[in-house]
Amino acid sequence: MGWKVLMFRDANKLRGLARTAALLACLSLCYCGAERRRAEDPRDVEGMSVTASVSEADLFDVLPDPLRTTTQTGFTPTSDRDERPMLKEHQYRSLAALLREVYSQPPTTWPAPHIDPDAEFTELGPVPGKGVFPEDNPYSAAKAELGRMLFFDGRLSGPQQMACASCHVADLGWADGRARSLGHGTVQLERNTPSLLNSGYSPTLFWDGRAKSLEALTAEVLQNTDEMHATPDEIVERLLRLKGYREAFAKAFGDEEITFERIIQAIATHVRTVVSEPSSDFDRFLAGKRDALSDEAVRGLHLFRTDARCVNCHNGPLLTDGRFHNLGLTYYGRKYEDLGRYRVTKDPQDVGRFKTPALRNVARTAPYMHVGFFDLEGVINIYNAGGAEPRMREEFANDPLYPKKSHHLVPLHLNEQDKRDLLAFLHSLTERRRRDLAPDLPKE
Repeated sequence: MGWKVLMFRDANKLRGLARTAALLACLSLCYCGAERRRAEDPRDVEGMSVTASVSEADLFDVLPDPLRTTTQTGFTPTSDRDERPMLKEHQYRSLAALLREVYSQPPTTWPAPHIDPDAEFTELGPVPGKGVFPEDNPYSAAKAELGRMLFFDGRLSGPQQMACASCHVADLGWADGRARSLGHGTVQLERNTPSLLNSGYSPTLFWDGRAKSLEALTAEVLQNTDEMHATPDEIVERLLRLKGYREAFAKAFGDEEITFERIIQAIATHVRTVVSEPSSDFDRFLAGKRDALSDEAVRGLHLFRTDARCVNCHNGPLLTDGRFHNLGLTYYGRKYEDLGRYRVTKDPQDVGRFKTPALRNVARTAPYMHVGFFDLEGVINIYNAGGAEPRMREEFANDPLYPKKSHHLVPLHLNEQDKRDLLAFLHSLTERRRRDLAPDLPKE
């Protein structure tokens, strides 16, 4: 087993970590020696001292200038099923201690991420903190409150029994906990319900990106015959009968006129207020609370940014690049086939591509992927395998629409501890649970 050396981008800020880095280098050198001796002698070398025969002065000779640190790698797999070797418990503790020092520094000093040349990378960071509102639909408290009332009101649906809140539940991370939601007439919808959390920051919405704004998304869902199954005229007619809504529209827009455009503007304004808050363990760690992350989560953060390659697509404060990628889950030519982004663009390169979901509060929004078939452990296994790779049937050999998996996905060879560490980091993104009970709705 070996260790790969990674360059820090700002050495001057990290000189104080030299001793810690040296200790880990000492550990790695000695452990490599144990591996070599094990290869020569089948007897296990369990009792070896991690500081044997290597002085700190020697260690600085193997640490190039500017200061570098180490991370587990140097492992050459012989097959896709090979896993990176496990470390011993004390070595995992030592690695976590070093990484805690490293990641307690400003993000500008963190190890360089493992990203492909065409990846659009923004460093991980604190949540933005407040919503963003477009010039043609500015924020007001009265409009947001009206939107919240409409969000919970089943009278906006054709049968008057479904509301936006039926599929976007605050307790469930603003998703619904189902593989796929049940729509009008209890029809099972085609895709998993994405979380609304932080959706106001996204330039495209839905799994295939067909909506360019929350207003467009709201209008489509209200009129979709498989979802809310309503028409603009019937929604407006119902609300006009209710004095409480006429008064609420007057507070929000200046007069009692109720239009479909105002309805979707109010709902979109409310949804833009549904944003992350800095209550997660990861945010507390970023704010300077060094012990907010467990050892597993600290190692998982480092894996997420480096050897697990997650930041090729999941980066920035919301942990999404906002782009579209094919993970091999198109089910092309089979049951559950979904051509994804291609339905919008008609570009053959987009067959099977779906939008990268944000990962804030991700542990609350199971199940995952557009098909809703996977738990979080299963998602990690998919990425570890390099994505899904269905065997091409002969009939598709010359099919110009046959989907091509993203080149960002390669086998990772993570061991079981690596997977547990990644899972711990993902759980560290969990915010405090929010309860959002329905407001009193107008009855007349």
